[in-house]
Amino acid sequence: MMALVSPYQYIWASIEGPLATDLNVSLSALGFVFTVYVIIMALVQFPAGWWRDRYGPRAVTLVAGILAGSGYYALALSTSLWHVYLAYGLGSLGVGMVYTVAVNTAIKWFPDRRGLATGIGTMAFAAGSAAFVPYVRWAVAESTLANALSNMGILIAIGILVGAIILKDPPDDWERIEASVREHTSEETEDDDGQTSTAPDGGIQTFRWREMVRTWQFWVMYFMFFAVSAAGLMITARVVLYAEHAGLTVTAVTVAAMILPLASGAGRLIVGGISDYFNRERVTALSFLTCGLATLAIVLFAGLESGIGYAVMVAIAVFFWSSQFSLFPSIVGDYYGAEYSSANYSIVYSGKMWGGVFGGGVVGWLVGLIGWDLTFLLGGALALAAGLLGFLLRPPR
Repeated sequence: MMALVSPYQYIWASIEGPLATDLNVSLSALGFVFTVYVIIMALVQFPAGWWRDRYGPRAVTLVAGILAGSGYYALALSTSLWHVYLAYGLGSLGVGMVYTVAVNTAIKWFPDRRGLATGIGTMAFAAGSAAFVPYVRWAVAESTLANALSNMGILIAIGILVGAIILKDPPDDWERIEASVREHTSEETEDDDGQTSTAPDGGIQTFRWREMVRTWQFWVMYFMFFAVSAAGLMITARVVLYAEHAGLTVTAVTVAAMILPLASGAGRLIVGGISDYFNRERVTALSFLTCGLATLAIVLFAGLESGIGYAVMVAIAVFFWSSQFSLFPSIVGDYYGAEYSSANYSIVYSGKMWGGVFGGGVVGWLVGLIGWDLTFLLGGALALAAGLLGFLLRPPR
């Protein structure tokens, strides 16, 4: 299901230009479609996660399939600008609902391998779109984009509806099993007053979202999520347009567009898996620092008109940016427990909303104001700031 809804995020860079041409509107008029997607996709996760934690994954997934499939199908029928915003907004609701269900189902089933489990799920969200890129670019070349979008909408709806039938939560005694696999880590945690208390899942106290937001760790993670999302979503939404502005070849542009979802998927899986065996906070900090440095290097190779260097730096930046989507749900589970992980992580994830505002509309405005190079340098600086803050993280008491 994560692979099926991935085109909403990773195909937009390939269809934005053709849609503008077909509808006879400017790119700036479509500039906030991606921002609307990120905002809606992030905001819907809290109510969807709250429902999912209490009533299971099936009902919310069923609704998500209808919405996500309808969004692309409606996009194929769009004849004016407001149709595009409405269709993409509708689909964005379904994407956010699928996302929170998938990530938090993994957290609940695999408490001892949270990084790897969420990495596999979120990898599909990124890498799955790589299968759609050649199809969409071929459809654009053949002037059959509307037909391709409607076919994708049907496929998305059918696939998610099948998933809604299959998905289920762990059995009721899973917390006891979770406790047994955690015995070797910690039997007790300390309260803020210095007293020790046995946690219900064998080492981790369970926090509801109201309790989570009272910890300073939440606010640090929230800013980090925004800052690194701003850099990553800027690259995701503008990788094609920046390459074209820099005068890179059509081949370099196509390679950069195709490598982006592959690198994004690999980063979630590999870095998430590594974090299960090493200090997760240090892995997070180093990942975001590398993302920031690679984002700065994108500007360097764009200036040198090096297609190879540009594509390689895009791959590195996106590889380490995307790791946040397996690292943060794992950290939230580590810090606040798995019982309310859907609602808790959805609030942290809403930091992506502000990153989407930056990566979409704000970047479009900044490009006109200060140019492509300075805009990308600013995105790289935000990722570096997120990496430095990662060294401050430690479990709440």
